[in-house]
Amino acid sequence: MRENNMKLEFDSRSENEGFARIAVAAFVTPLNPTLEEIEDIKTAVSEAVTNSIIHGYGERIEKITLTASIKENQLFVEIQDFGCGIENIEKAMEPMYTTRPDLERSGMGFAFMEAFMDDIHIESEVNKGTTIYMNKKIMG
Repeated sequence: MRENNMKLEFDSRSENEGFARIAVAAFVTPLNPTLEEIEDIKTAVSEAVTNSIIHGYGERIEKITLTASIKENQLFVEIQDFGCGIENIEKAMEPMYTTRPDLERSGMGFAFMEAFMDDIHIESEVNKGTTIYMNKKIMG
């Protein structure tokens, strides 16, 4: 069985969003993903990290944890913050819904994650944080 794991922790700064997406893209390369699969993964990770930065922490600089694992030909990614949490996950996942219209946010973050990954699951507790679980089978 082919298995590999990584864990990163970084500050909730917008410039770290690019770092997170590139790190996961590099991590999955041993599975020989297509360019489309790489772009899908990078987009989903970018959206998840951006949500943590903007919605989880707002103006505060705190930590975001990114965990990724490969099992067989499947990538599993977890993005965790310890921010304000999501009061209503179902509502937050509705396309065009945003808690930050002042920042001209599109409200499409979760929709993009769902579109580009095979599965997405969100756990959140108000005032404790949010974890986004995503996975994608790499066909290569």
